[in-house]
Amino acid sequence: MTADDWLIREDLGGGIGRITLNRPPVNALTPAFLKAFADKLDEAERDDAVRALVISSSFKVFSAGLDLKEARALDLAGQHAIVTALNVEFTKLFAFPKPVITVATGAAIAGGLFFVLASDYRLAGPKAGFGLAEVRVGVDFPVGPMEIARAALNPNDLRRLMLGGRPIGAQAALAAGIVDEIAEPDTIMDQALHAARHYASIPPLTFASVKRQIRGEVIARIEAAMANGANTPEGGWYTDETKPAMAAMIGGSD
Repeated sequence: MTADDWLIREDLGGGIGRITLNRPPVNALTPAFLKAFADKLDEAERDDAVRALVISSSFKVFSAGLDLKEARALDLAGQHAIVTALNVEFTKLFAFPKPVITVATGAAIAGGLFFVLASDYRLAGPKAGFGLAEVRVGVDFPVGPMEIARAALNPNDLRRLMLGGRPIGAQAALAAGIVDEIAEPDTIMDQALHAARHYASIPPLTFASVKRQIRGEVIARIEAAMANGANTPEGGWYTDETKPAMAAMIGGSD
């Protein structure tokens, strides 16, 4: 499989587009994968026929976050590259002017959760799990994901997810407002399309304007931080704890 196959963009009819995450085995995040995703967003934004966008996964796991095996070997330039990608590409999704509906039937963990938190309507399968495991792998949060999480989560859920690093199930995510709906695997895409058709019926310029009213201050803070060096943290993203913590998470040795 090549990078061209990592994302599948489709027209589902009725003004509904879909981007399917398709980087095996668990849609692990790399700068190249995130950039490819952002390119698909740009295509959908330019396409006047797309009135709402669905994001889903080809696999049981929605996205497991960073590719830890690859991440353990990153030098300073590589660390800056992944921080830049997390900041830029998830901010692009958060600011996307059209409605975004995300369908997670499996785990959305660490960086993978930001596909969910940056979207406008979120559906989960009953076996889905949601978590922010960064603290367990020895890294803090780049400014983009941090500000998106602050905007999307209430303070207690932010505390529990970020400081504990443990995932929660679909029912707990529903109660917390992380997802809006739980649906069985055989009906979840139909329900996502139902939601997408509703959002597609909203006047598009008005939707984009209201979304910007809601999120504009957060986006401005992220963009200002990036302009002031947040994409290239001095000394890199990692500390002395990071690579041993990553090794422990994947069952290896450092």
